[in-house]
Amino acid sequence: MTENAQQQPPAPDTELPTQYAPADVEGPLYERWVERGYFEADAKSDKPAYTIVIPPPNVTGSLHLGHAFEHTLIDALTRRKRMQGYETLWQPGMDHAGIATQNVVERELGKEGKSRHDLGRDAFVERVWQWKAESGGQISGQMRRLGDGVAWSRERFTMDEGLSQAVQTIFKRLYDDELIYRAERIINWCPRCLTAISDIEVEYQDDDGELVSMKYGDGDDTIVVATTRAETMLGDTAVAVHPDDERYRHLVGTLIKLPLTDRSIPVVADTHVDPEFGTGAVKVTPAHDPNDFEIGQRHDLPSITIMDEHAVITAHGPFQGLDRLEARSAIVAALRAEGRIVAEKRPYVHSVGHCSRCKTTIEPRLSMQWWVKVGPLAKAAGDAVRDGKVKIHPQEMEKRYFDWVDNLHDWCISRQLWWGHRIPVWYGPDGEVVCVGPDEEPPSGEGWRQDTDVLDTWFSSGLWPFSTLGWPEQTESLAKFYPNSVLVTGYDILFFWVARMMMFGLYAMDGTPPFHTIALHGMVRDQFGKKMSKSFGNAVNPLDWMDKYGSDALRFTLARGANPGVDVPIGEDWVQGSRNFANKIWNATRFALMNGATVDGPLPDPAKMSATDRWILSRLNSVVAEVDAFYEDFQFAKLSDALFHFAWDEVFDWYVELSKTTFQAGGEAAEVSKRVLGEVLDVTLRLLHPVVPFVTETLWTTLTGGESVVIAEWPADSGFRDADAEREIETLQSVITEVRRFRADQGLQPGQRVPARLTLDGTALAPHEAAIRQLLRLQPEGESFTATATLPVADAEVALDLSGTIDVAAERKRLAKDLAAAEKEKAQATAKLGNEAFLAKAPDQVVDKIRTRLAKADEDIARIQAQLDKLPPA
Repeated sequence: MTENAQQQPPAPDTELPTQYAPADVEGPLYERWVERGYFEADAKSDKPAYTIVIPPPNVTGSLHLGHAFEHTLIDALTRRKRMQGYETLWQPGMDHAGIATQNVVERELGKEGKSRHDLGRDAFVERVWQWKAESGGQISGQMRRLGDGVAWSRERFTMDEGLSQAVQTIFKRLYDDELIYRAERIINWCPRCLTAISDIEVEYQDDDGELVSMKYGDGDDTIVVATTRAETMLGDTAVAVHPDDERYRHLVGTLIKLPLTDRSIPVVADTHVDPEFGTGAVKVTPAHDPNDFEIGQRHDLPSITIMDEHAVITAHGPFQGLDRLEARSAIVAALRAEGRIVAEKRPYVHSVGHCSRCKTTIEPRLSMQWWVKVGPLAKAAGDAVRDGKVKIHPQEMEKRYFDWVDNLHDWCISRQLWWGHRIPVWYGPDGEVVCVGPDEEPPSGEGWRQDTDVLDTWFSSGLWPFSTLGWPEQTESLAKFYPNSVLVTGYDILFFWVARMMMFGLYAMDGTPPFHTIALHGMVRDQFGKKMSKSFGNAVNPLDWMDKYGSDALRFTLARGANPGVDVPIGEDWVQGSRNFANKIWNATRFALMNGATVDGPLPDPAKMSATDRWILSRLNSVVAEVDAFYEDFQFAKLSDALFHFAWDEVFDWYVELSKTTFQAGGEAAEVSKRVLGEVLDVTLRLLHPVVPFVTETLWTTLTGGESVVIAEWPADSGFRDADAEREIETLQSVITEVRRFRADQGLQPGQRVPARLTLDGTALAPHEAAIRQLLRLQPEGESFTATATLPVADAEVALDLSGTIDVAAERKRLAKDLAAAEKEKAQATAKLGNEAFLAKAPDQVVDKIRTRLAKADEDIARIQAQLDKLPPA
């Protein structure tokens, strides 16, 4: 095994309290780690770099259980790499969250009876900065509670000076390369947030609406169209039909009367129309529907905007000033009065887009906005994965990635907000347009003004892997820590964030992708697999569970559920179980210290070790190798489960228990086992540390006297294996397990002592007689010993004298009753399976259930009969 790193003389106090109290340990430990600079990263170091950026949480919020889950995984990766000798950087920071933050501050102003317009732009932005200064520390406090090993001295904010320079630089470069442009196109508009939002910020859900069919034109020129948004008919500039639709061929190129207006609109032929859907004719509103906008472009149709930014009707006439939903009802009523309503279907369930921030129904709207031409950027992002420069894990997620980047539309990046990175473009009095870089002076003089819009939040967060390292300056940190080693994030923001970082990273960094691996995880759900939500009443504040059970318990529960790309169910009882595991680690280490376990000096020669010692060291090395393989494959659930079962089942429940007789006997064998136990605990605590950092730090430093497990050496597989010892202890375990099962079947209490004769001579179990007797509560046989039950197990024989310990007659009667019930169950199942008529009619699952019942009955009969055979005569 590897020797302990950072070995120092033992601390003066090597005793542990009788119970582990997380609340007393976690806070002081974390501050000590930070003060000693364990989490900082040195760009001048000659160690290999390992870099991960934090997916920057919104400054408006607090960490929810999903954040705690993601941070646990990242922290585990970085802690392990730090122990492996890497110069490890976990980059922290927060996102300015344009819409969300502006909404928060506007609500605060509303309580004062003010709006942002009362303050003006500059004063409002200053108010937001003030709010950020007061409220932004909440997230960092929660990260400390969780144990996040981030480089706090490098903390960044997407609106700080350095990142602002990065944003302005890349905007200028994209603009000069004609990859950013301004155009009037259909966008998703939120009437509540009063801004454009991107396609991926629209959440679709099935809503109850209405489908109204209405007549356009008169007489032979009549065409029936259907819509769920009757109010938009005021902006119709055509009716479209398919070119091959014989029903309407005579109307193509003619004009028909648009009801409720004094306008006539053309009938156009367009292949976008599905002649098999509805009437085969569709109304065309280019200013308020993305598909209609495309039809309008192809047929040179005018675009008439009929709503303002609040979704209030602006078209002249009786509907002017009505909200869109009020106008919908009023227009249907007016059409009905004219006899133009052909059919009405209510409720009509259909998919409706909502703003992901405020849940308001979005309104497609023709608007002048800034766009990124994503074609070449998206192609590069797709090629980087196809060419193997970037790996997506799990690999099956690649398809989702390609489906997205291969079909990207141009990205609307302008937002009608005041909080955010203001677009660095100035307009002159004579129509001039000037894009200004970070080192350039903006034009000045009468008539010059800057664009009032700000950039989409994802524009600045898309630069995160390199802007946080000082780009556009060629800093030492950029040279050392770019590209990132791995990105750990949820599959839900694969499109929001990951694709943006890929496009910008490849563009800004000369074709070098922002990370080598994208490791995608699932969403945290409740124990029943349901999405966590305040509205569902199942949302959990991670601080509550950390307060109750400790941060390690929460972390271990989250890691143990983390299978790549799969959602993670979690319940409070699971966190409680992880707390019990932390207590088990504590108690086992405390036992070891009390019995003289040590890490001093090299391990004894295996020839001096007992089979038990060699078994546990062999298993320890296997687990080291297994955990390493799982880490490299991001199999957090499997590595956590492997460590749990090794620590609890093999170390604590078997090795510690088997060692007790050795410690009691004393001598050289005890000294060897003390050193082996110290080694096993030392390595096990280091293996566990990345996932459960607090309890392992306390125990490891007490056990070893080392400075900190944070900077200890990661365990390496020494290659030591002993198959013979593993087989011997497996045999020992089978004997003890079988006798324990028999004792339980006979109703004996766990602590009840029973006289027994062990026949172990000539077997590998002979050296273990003392341990067998101690673990099974078996007394020496004595002069009056009578073997009332004999158990042949694993080439050995255990004879028990149960006289005086159980009522044999009553036990036989009980077992006979159970046997009769099992035989009756078998008879019933056999009869049904032998009934051809029943088998012909019964569903497969019913037949399978009966076969399962039959198999269970057979097992029960064999088990009960074996118990009866082992009982002495009544």
